[in-house]
Amino acid sequence: MKTINLGLSGLQVPVIAVGCMRINKLDASEASAFVKTALDLGANFFDHADIYAAGASEKIFAKAIDMKPAVREKVIIQSKCGIRPGKAFDFSKDHILKSVEGSLKRLKTEYLDVLLLHRPDALVEPEEVAEAFGILQSSGKVRHFGVSNQNPMQINLLKKYVKQPLVANQLQLSITNCTMISQGVHNNMGDEFAVSRDGSVLDFCRLHDITIQPWSPFQYGFFKGVFLDNPEFPELNTKINEIAKKYGVTNTTIALAWLLRHPAKMQPVTGTMNAKRLKECVKATEITITRDEWYEIFLAAGNILP
Repeated sequence: MKTINLGLSGLQVPVIAVGCMRINKLDASEASAFVKTALDLGANFFDHADIYAAGASEKIFAKAIDMKPAVREKVIIQSKCGIRPGKAFDFSKDHILKSVEGSLKRLKTEYLDVLLLHRPDALVEPEEVAEAFGILQSSGKVRHFGVSNQNPMQINLLKKYVKQPLVANQLQLSITNCTMISQGVHNNMGDEFAVSRDGSVLDFCRLHDITIQPWSPFQYGFFKGVFLDNPEFPELNTKINEIAKKYGVTNTTIALAWLLRHPAKMQPVTGTMNAKRLKECVKATEITITRDEWYEIFLAAGNILP
């Protein structure tokens, strides 16, 4: 498994992160087998959130991996906090500290390698975030920090107060959800594609050494479904399958290879709980599609060049 630097953390992490949101869908033996497969593949970066299955996903993962000190040293665990489902987003100091304590207990670990703030809180008081991060770092409960779904100005506001580097920004990005890429191509144009919806977050993260972690790399819309083998995307699937055949891999592999071809050195977060599909995801780290192939896929997804 290839590795990259996670922002300015000093951590070398696998290019592919294993998202654990759906691990609660597996029984105990299935969960253990899946985690073992991930580790055998070198995919030892596991992404969690306190809200995934109301905390059950973290519990199931800890049991599946049989969390012990010797095991803990071999894995990198990231979790997220800040969403109170159906009620509010909450970046208050008390909520952050309470959420981390809950995750640590469920994960049966004394520390998180990375903590992300989960979506922007409209009522964020960055001074409180800074206090919480300081307490968590000094106590050894969290080693590195980041955000998700935040634009450059939101990140800069936090950075004014937070002393720790923000090492990652988890953003929705896939072949069919790539406005952060297409907007840059259409910069200074008068068409719909030129509208900036994220403040040039892609370039901002590259400039500030913040690793982008694409979530839902196979989804279109907001959890509408996957675009692979979907009759709504005939031209895209024809092109992906054509390129997959050339490299002797699956369409899943090519869909991730498209993201990895971008020079931003992203770390896609997979969501599959299928060991075979995870292997296909990891295979993407071994392939570098050509510039022409990247643009062919980009255009087949309905994007246009000005």
